[in-house]
Amino acid sequence: MPRSVLIAGCGFVGLPLARNFVSSGWETHAITASETSAANLRGEAFPAYAVDITENTSFGHLAGRRFDVVIHCASSGRGGTSKYTAVFFAGTQNLMANLEYGRLIFTSSTSVYAQTDGSTVDETSPAEPAPETGQILRKTEDLVLASGGAVARLAGLYGPGRCAPLMKLLEGRAMIEEDGTRFMNTLHQVDAANALQFLAETELTGFFNVVDDQPVTQIDWYRYVCHRLDKPLPPVGSRDLNPKRGWTNKRVSNRKLRLLGWKPVYPTFKEGLGECLGGSA
Repeated sequence: MPRSVLIAGCGFVGLPLARNFVSSGWETHAITASETSAANLRGEAFPAYAVDITENTSFGHLAGRRFDVVIHCASSGRGGTSKYTAVFFAGTQNLMANLEYGRLIFTSSTSVYAQTDGSTVDETSPAEPAPETGQILRKTEDLVLASGGAVARLAGLYGPGRCAPLMKLLEGRAMIEEDGTRFMNTLHQVDAANALQFLAETELTGFFNVVDDQPVTQIDWYRYVCHRLDKPLPPVGSRDLNPKRGWTNKRVSNRKLRLLGWKPVYPTFKEGLGECLGGSA
């Protein structure tokens, strides 16, 4: 019998992940929050159900099914504290309470690392975020680990149609913070999906940083992209004290996951941004 997977959240990462599993011969199922988004997936090679994971009573479609792996990669939709609590913590509780499965994988964020000194952090480094949203992620991570699951801490995601700093640049909203030496940690959509499948197939448990090979300073990122687009550098300003993620400056290491056999298709932002910038880097 083929192994089975349920993907909760079939969006920017979840959709390519589901396609990966189908290609690898897994029995693949997906859930998404609305009937509209489920209908948009009807042309895919896997069934998708409308299930709101924030509601404990919405799992009727999945009654009687058992999955080898459940992967929670639903998004908060740019929401704040209440949305984080509903989607991540309560959503995880509801998945655990209403599904029969072997292992659970939760997609968290490298924003849980609160370091501000530019130091290198790995899975043994303190993860003590100040913002409430980060604390909710940590609480959810511990819930998943206590159940014998795995936590994938994803760096800043980008890919076709999605790259926050690039959009700010194109819209004239970009700003270089202070001297521009704050480190950015990036991850291509393809590599995020591949890493989650890798964790499922290898049956690993624990924390795993999912990030490309080369943290890059903000000034170097903008220098490269502005040169490619023939645009001037953004103006210099103060720190962006984002209340949801907080201000951090750290270099996130992927060494643990690499030593286990995973490697990114796009090892640095330069390779990965090629498609976003309209050509190979």
